[in-house]
Amino acid sequence: MRIDPVPPAGPSMEEEVYQRLRNGIVAGDLVPGALYSMNELANQLHVSRTPVAQAVARLADLGMVSVEHRRGMRILETSVHDLAEIYEIRLLLEPRAVFRATRLMRKADHRDLHESLDALKAVSSASPNPRELLRRDKAFHRVILQSSGNRRLADYVDSLRDLQMIRGASTVDRTRTLTDVIADHERICAHVVAGDAVKAAEEMHSHIAMTCRLLIEQESGAVPGLLGLPWPRPADTTPLFGD
Repeated sequence: MRIDPVPPAGPSMEEEVYQRLRNGIVAGDLVPGALYSMNELANQLHVSRTPVAQAVARLADLGMVSVEHRRGMRILETSVHDLAEIYEIRLLLEPRAVFRATRLMRKADHRDLHESLDALKAVSSASPNPRELLRRDKAFHRVILQSSGNRRLADYVDSLRDLQMIRGASTVDRTRTLTDVIADHERICAHVVAGDAVKAAEEMHSHIAMTCRLLIEQESGAVPGLLGLPWPRPADTTPLFGD
């Protein structure tokens, strides 16, 4: 295990420790299923046990770790059931968020969205790194979520995406090509920039639902077409979108 030490003590010590541990989990440096003692973590970070314990408690609240009495912190593995729940929640939240964001975004927001799309397209198609692809995909979606005007929503979906990244699950080059995935994001971006909120919401709905179906089939070994997940049609979600 390798975690960079935390800078000298300051008012945001606990936050810094929390971010270091969370990033280590998401990046896979802290291995799913592994147990780490509080003393080991404190020594690696060059801090006392107190900020480590506080940070671990926050990670436990997010469902990323469990605390084992007198033993330490265990990194929780993300199950197929967890993935299904994550995508079901995203399907309920993100189409509505992009509908609202499309109406609120300005030119600067469009530039940020294009930059995040360009970063996603720059992922090597020859040998895409699943975690890097997920990180850039998350950045694209975060621009939209933040532009919806709901910071808590953006932070919440971020925490859900982190759970997916623990598993490192991606459909790219397994059930979809990188070209197909990027094309989804290009269509979402085009509708957002054009100011078509309904089309942007429908495209986001289609993208998330398709990714979920393929990912669950891929990770569970289920036969395609037999899952029967009860996703609503895009038209069924339209009444949820308000001005």
